[in-house]
Amino acid sequence: MNIETKCIHSGYTPKNSEPRVMPIVQSTTYVFDSTDDIGAVFDDPTKALIYSRFANPTVMAVEGKIADLEGGVGAMCTSSGQAATLLSILNLCKAGDSIISTGQIYGGSYNLFNVTLKRLGIECVFLDSDADEKTINAAFKENTRLVFGETIANPALVVLDFAKWSKAAHDHGVPLIVDNTFATPILCRPFEHGADIVIHSTSKYMDGHALQVGGVIVDSGSFNWKNGKFPDFTEPDPSYHGISYVDAYGKAAYIIKARMQLMRDFGVYPSAHSAFLLNLGLETLAVRMDRYCENALKVAEFLKGSDKVESVSYPGLSSDKYNAMAKRYLSGASGVILITVNGGRKGAVRFMDSLKLASNEVHVADIHTCVLHPASSTHRQLPEDQLASVGITPGQVRLSVGLESADDIIADLKAGLAAV
Repeated sequence: MNIETKCIHSGYTPKNSEPRVMPIVQSTTYVFDSTDDIGAVFDDPTKALIYSRFANPTVMAVEGKIADLEGGVGAMCTSSGQAATLLSILNLCKAGDSIISTGQIYGGSYNLFNVTLKRLGIECVFLDSDADEKTINAAFKENTRLVFGETIANPALVVLDFAKWSKAAHDHGVPLIVDNTFATPILCRPFEHGADIVIHSTSKYMDGHALQVGGVIVDSGSFNWKNGKFPDFTEPDPSYHGISYVDAYGKAAYIIKARMQLMRDFGVYPSAHSAFLLNLGLETLAVRMDRYCENALKVAEFLKGSDKVESVSYPGLSSDKYNAMAKRYLSGASGVILITVNGGRKGAVRFMDSLKLASNEVHVADIHTCVLHPASSTHRQLPEDQLASVGITPGQVRLSVGLESADDIIADLKAGLAAV
């Protein structure tokens, strides 16, 4: 199937006389014929459903759909994008390990890496997304376990050079984890460009309607866990009766280990109803992404011509620094634009507070046009010098273009800029 068809049909196929719409299985528990049957599932939870902290039929259908959209061997949904980011790393790292990340990433991820993981004994080495190969290779250590980046950085809108970063990761025997939230598999499928693990905040474009928070981890099944750097995948796991994930599950070792170890212990699994709502968003994802890209390009071109705007960052613009990279890896630049308004922080606030159609809210990438001031919100915890290092300035505004008429969005922006 083409990806537009997968958005509608993957994950759930009704049999004779079964519901056309994916049903909500609103149950935490499942019944077994015998005590031995239950014991067998505790030995290997992939054999059957055991408890909805591990898996649920409705959520599993959505996991299957997202894995199919990304081209992976399996997926695991989580209760938030932040949970997906955390578990994707803890599945590979322990205290004393090190990771490498591009510096231009979502503020919540930056704080997770820079503060919380540090407290857990995991070091993060931040590098500029545009760092050259020599600089990247010099950052690797004996205990480096992964490389992390974002397809389209939030909010800096840097487009990841997959070839450069995946080569560096693989040359040093570690996987590349990519946050594909802004692109979605409609605009980019990172596994086709060398990524090994993909994560999403499904709260954004995948959901599309700002209905519930969620996340997902997708496993490509392509990484060689037997290279000696990841004994937790090859040696017996005493918490699951000595099972070896690679020997037992082959290409799906990473995602099954994440479920059997981390979801078991952290319990950050979404509800069946949340997965049902997410699936409704996924069914229209391909159609919506086309419209987001179309609207955003019109808005970006308008903003580019305004004398009230110092700069416009949007990879879809031919003049943008990352346009060539976008053409190489993306089939569209999504609906998020980063602008710098005249007058610094005061100018940005005056512009945002004068908007009527666009909402001033802590969200991005849904059907409604909205704005956010990163320096005082998503990246508020960073001091001024660190703000600059991740590409955030006081006058910047993140504009998430929705599915309203582009003419109406532009009219609203004109009114807001008139107040600057």
